Amino acid sequence: MMKQYLIIFFACISLPLVAQRNMMDSIIPTPLLGVQYGGTWSGGDLKERFGYFNHVGIAGGYKFNRNWYLGIEGNFLFGKQINISRYELFKELVDDYGMITDQNGDDATILTFSRGFHVNLEGGKVINKLGHNKNSGLFLKLGAGFLNHRIRIESNDHVVPLLEKEYRKGYDRLTTGFNISQFIGYLFMADNNFLNFYAGFYIQEGFTKNRRTVFFDQPDTPVPTDLRLDIMYGFKAGWLIPVYKRAPKTFYFD
Repeated sequence: MMKQYLIIFFACISLPLVAQRNMMDSIIPTPLLGVQYGGTWSGGDLKERFGYFNHVGIAGGYKFNRNWYLGIEGNFLFGKQINISRYELFKELVDDYGMITDQNGDDATILTFSRGFHVNLEGGKVINKLGHNKNSGLFLKLGAGFLNHRIRIESNDHVVPLLEKEYRKGYDRLTTGFNISQFIGYLFMADNNFLNFYAGFYIQEGFTKNRRTVFFDQPDTPVPTDLRLDIMYGFKAGWLIPVYKRAPKTFYFD
């Protein structure tokens, strides 16, 4: 049964591609839908908080008949490299033995992770002189949109009253703002099957601000209100499903 479902799935993906006949000699305008993954390193002000993290997301757009591209992408950011130690972040909650206790007096395990998302509008160009057909080649994109990042705090099965619900906002370093991005890579559009993908390198600059009014680990220090420069850079790759128009049928009359 599973084999039958897989055959139907790939057949549905391949149907739009059957209509495509001349990838080698013609630029085919088409919508592009896909999923993507990226590995990211932190720079600028972001490096003070986070190290390496991942992003996964979706992308959709349209490639025009001159290989210009216009689209939108959204990515979920996640990781576990926090450059603020838990003992420093929760120093107000640590007892004389260096432990944080829950409401029952037991030692609590507190975990921290990096979390966030960004949504970008993108425009770009496929330079097909470097491609294996007219629809493939060097892929250049510029983007602009919204960035959000924070520290996620988890106490697992322990209940620590000063880390529950609204209290977590005093530690999570929520930050949001405008960002821009640049991407250079390669777009591969297959001649006659569903193997369509892109891969390359990107950099993203966020112009953000802290959105909390107090940091509980620094109660006597005003929260910085200056504009931050949060830099992300790394690689990303995605698998695409083009939606080609079905070619008109040709009729012959005697």
